[in-house]
Amino acid sequence: MKICIVSDSHDHRQPLATAVADAKQRGAVAVIHCGDLVAPSTLNAILPLGLPIHLIHGNNQGDLFYLAKFAYKPENKLHYYGQDGAFTLAGRRIFIVHYPHYAKAMALTGDYDLVCNGHEHKAAIERIKNIRGEETLRIDPGTVAGVAAPPTYVFGDLATMTFTILPVPDYAPLKHAHAG
Repeated sequence: MKICIVSDSHDHRQPLATAVADAKQRGAVAVIHCGDLVAPSTLNAILPLGLPIHLIHGNNQGDLFYLAKFAYKPENKLHYYGQDGAFTLAGRRIFIVHYPHYAKAMALTGDYDLVCNGHEHKAAIERIKNIRGEETLRIDPGTVAGVAAPPTYVFGDLATMTFTILPVPDYAPLKHAHAG
C-alpha cells in the first residue's frame, strides 16, 4: 500500500493539492497529514482526489469544531484523531503526532512500525532503535506549503517500508514583499 505523508500546510491549498495529486499519480491510496492544516476548508483542495485522509490538528489548530464536524461526513473519507492518532494501514501500526519529541518517544516504545510528525518544517526519515531491540521508522515530511523551508512531502510504500522525501512539483512558495 502506497501512501502520501504531508504536514504543515498552513491553509495553503495549492501545494497540498499538488503534493497529494502527485502522490496519487505515483500510486498512493491514502494520505497522512501530521498537523497544522489550520482551516478545515483547506481539505476541499484534496477531497475530490478521493483518498482517505488521516489527520491530527497540530499546534495551529484552526477551527476544531468545524474540523470534527467535517470529519463526521462519511463522504469526506476523513479520519480526524485530535492531538494524536494510532491506526493500522496495510497491517502496519502507525502513530501520528505533530511534535517531533513526542514522535521520537513513541517510536522508542516499539509499539509502532511507523511514527510520523511535523512541526519543524524540516523533512527527515530516521530509524530509531526501540526498547524491543528493533527499529521504528520516524518520518517528518517537512512543510508541504514551503513555509520557511522548501515545500516537501513523503511518498512511501507500507509493504516494503521504503519512503522518499519529494519536492512538491511545480510549486514555489510566495515571496513576501517588504515595505521599505
